[in-house]
Amino acid sequence: MNDLTEQATALRALPPSCGPVRLIAVDGHAGSGKSTFATRLSAALDGAPVLRLDDLATHERFFGWGERLRSQVIEPLSRGASARYAPYDWTLRRFTAPRPLPPAPVVIIEGVGAGRRALRPSLARLFWMDRDAEGSWERGRRRDGPALSAFWDAWTTAETRHFSADPSRPFADALVTERQTGYVIRTGPVTTARTDQTITQRDQLPPPY
Repeated sequence: MNDLTEQATALRALPPSCGPVRLIAVDGHAGSGKSTFATRLSAALDGAPVLRLDDLATHERFFGWGERLRSQVIEPLSRGASARYAPYDWTLRRFTAPRPLPPAPVVIIEGVGAGRRALRPSLARLFWMDRDAEGSWERGRRRDGPALSAFWDAWTTAETRHFSADPSRPFADALVTERQTGYVIRTGPVTTARTDQTITQRDQLPPPY
């Protein structure tokens, strides 16, 4: 049973925000559950395309993907054309063969900084995974193990700087809180958000990473 159906219906009803596309962002701290939520939301939207910002970031510039996103994704979609972006291979440390991203009715962008200032004018909806930074990072470190400890040290410093200069949470349309039974989604301005909808996942869920 997919209990994000009502959210999916609401997203389909939004006016297009980027050419013919309703561009939906899922933002939050690293380790906050963005990828899992975006995957489940995509499934509720009958397989809506998901762009992972990890595919645009690099070891050298964790948040230096703005121009690539604009030229490779936002501009084509705004014209109703299929986008093509070159994903970064974190093992090989280089960009690989381009992938297509069609101008589907709903496209999801998932990753830390997905709600950044430059992207917000193109968004139809911004979700923020409402887990605090320290809790998110602790879960991420536990998931990745001690071998990536140095990477996480560098990442948390960069993420803190990014959100200090360009915060996303104050501009979110909805706050998403994970529960063992699913998600609680509070809509409206974050300063006055109320609990509008409790979404319960009744199937067996994988770890929320």
